[in-house]
Amino acid sequence: MKFTDGRWLTRPGCTPRFAAEVADARADADRMTLYAPVKHITGRGGTLNGPLLTVECWSPAEGVIGVRATHHAGSVRRGPEFALSGSRRTEEGVGKVRRDGPLLELTSGDLTLRVDCSRPWRLDFVADGRVLTSAGERGTGFVTDAEGRHHMVGQLALGVGESVYGLGERFTPFVKNGQSVDIWQADGGTSSDQAYKNVPFHLTDRGYGVFVNHPGRVSYEVGSEAVGQVQFSVEDQSLEYFVVHGPSPKEVLERYTALTGRPALPPAWALGLWLTTSFTEHAGPWGRRSGDREIQRPAHPGARRAQIPCRSK
Repeated sequence: MKFTDGRWLTRPGCTPRFAAEVADARADADRMTLYAPVKHITGRGGTLNGPLLTVECWSPAEGVIGVRATHHAGSVRRGPEFALSGSRRTEEGVGKVRRDGPLLELTSGDLTLRVDCSRPWRLDFVADGRVLTSAGERGTGFVTDAEGRHHMVGQLALGVGESVYGLGERFTPFVKNGQSVDIWQADGGTSSDQAYKNVPFHLTDRGYGVFVNHPGRVSYEVGSEAVGQVQFSVEDQSLEYFVVHGPSPKEVLERYTALTGRPALPPAWALGLWLTTSFTEHAGPWGRRSGDREIQRPAHPGARRAQIPCRSK
């Protein structure tokens, strides 16, 4: 969902509020909590009549750092929810927090979240001696629209030439840069931007992935509202996401699936050849004919002669 009209203007009816700085911070052994006003505080009067964001940072697993930004807490979670390993606030995290003056660091494996509380708002995710991505000037906040809806917004920076992949089953170009994507299941066929199996997870060729932990509609702007940012937003009072370090795509996926859960191994026949009656000259008006296996059977002898595993179900 786009909230801006070009680089300089806001869309009519939209009121954005983004974290401006760290006004206060709490550092525990395995997590840190940042309190971020939406404007720079220059005196006691600046603390009046302004929103405050609470940003919690922790690590549920090695190489994974979670960020939860909340405006108004206390809303009823009606579910369903993703059952994640080690994601509950009461569970002990695996990260280690270090504080050196205004500098705060949360480290998990080779991944570090770095925050300088003396400077304008910025969350840097660092690994392998470089910044993988960061949430900067408009990286953490919320927007209210003309209908009074409240959208929590996150933005993570893209490097020059960085490519984005994922977001579930999609029928649009494989590289997602420049696309607007709504994570919302729809029976839209195979020739549109709608999809049957949407997943709020993307990875990039810079060695990390990002999972947005929200069971409702998640709206992505992948370099499409701001060319150097991946933006994700939800209509809610809280937004939670996890940055997953690799550095290889295989390692990113291993850590991501360890966090979210892995499926059971399907039966052997499911890994074989699949045929469909949806697009044949014998199909009915809806592209299929119920209970008719005759369309599939002529393919079996040829498939078996070619040693292609094939079984009718």
